[in-house]
Amino acid sequence: MPNIMDQEAVIHFPILIGDIGGTNARFAILVDAYAQAKEFPILATADYETIDEAIQLNVLDKTSVQPRSAIFAIAGPVDGDEIELTNCPWVVRPKKMITDFALDDVIVLNDFEAQALAAASVEPENRHSIGGGEIEHNASRVVLGPGTGLGVSGLVYSNHNWIPVPGEGGHVDLGPRTERDHAIFPHLEPIEGRISAEQVLCGRGMVNLYRAICTADGVKPDFSTPKEITTAGLEGSDASSVETLSLFATYLGRVAGDLALVFMARGGVFLSGGIAQKIIPVLEQPEFRAAFEDKAPHSALLASIPTCVMTHPLAALVGLASYARTPVRFGVSTEGRRWKA
Repeated sequence: MPNIMDQEAVIHFPILIGDIGGTNARFAILVDAYAQAKEFPILATADYETIDEAIQLNVLDKTSVQPRSAIFAIAGPVDGDEIELTNCPWVVRPKKMITDFALDDVIVLNDFEAQALAAASVEPENRHSIGGGEIEHNASRVVLGPGTGLGVSGLVYSNHNWIPVPGEGGHVDLGPRTERDHAIFPHLEPIEGRISAEQVLCGRGMVNLYRAICTADGVKPDFSTPKEITTAGLEGSDASSVETLSLFATYLGRVAGDLALVFMARGGVFLSGGIAQKIIPVLEQPEFRAAFEDKAPHSALLASIPTCVMTHPLAALVGLASYARTPVRFGVSTEGRRWKA
């Protein structure tokens, strides 16, 4: 008799895959398990009223390939038949997509599940190591992605499968430790009375941190966007921006170290997204690894855990493609997240 679990794992080609963030969306089509993914230009979610319009105009109208299945990774919790994104007005309606796009199957995952899948799939040439430590084969891993928000996920190897563990780890508390922290933190904009990691470690969080530094020092802020602050900080042309990037790296190191302890991530901590890629020179300074390893009584353990930046520009699509090609390799639960015609 055929194995029901194996049948459930089958995803029919061609497969449309999509990484849907709060700001940008990335799509590709896998014709079969052996073909390279056909990628489409990155698009801004704000340019399209709906995800369906974006798919039709930028994917289906640009190819003769008709997908039979779709796998999407979205920046938001997957709950019900109408799935809202956290930082974008798009709503994913799998049943409507099945009808409108003549699909057999739609699977919707969390965006950082896809990043976790990528942590098991990206090649060494698409990883930029920060600090020491060696990746242990088949050991647990952690992914952090400061971007529109702060995404966090784990990746656990069990029973010959990589199992992504999505969550909302970006909303853990972040508190002051040093004298300088205590001068700055009262000026950070809180969320419902507390400072979460995401209030500092994302694009708007970087602006929040910069403004707090300026207020603490009694200087007028000159910049209002993450890009301006990052540019000035990397150039060394503005002292407040330089300190913003330094403290951003420090706080990212603290949170990354905490999560490495939670998951016992001997397989490494992977930083994803555009911000991490842009500030690699800052992350290579001592502050990030020093904060990461400063976890007494387990500093020696943290020193042995590698950290790296995933430099592949479409890392989440790499993870989704790996899952689409060989779903039995991954322990991805699709209950309540898979719709069939």
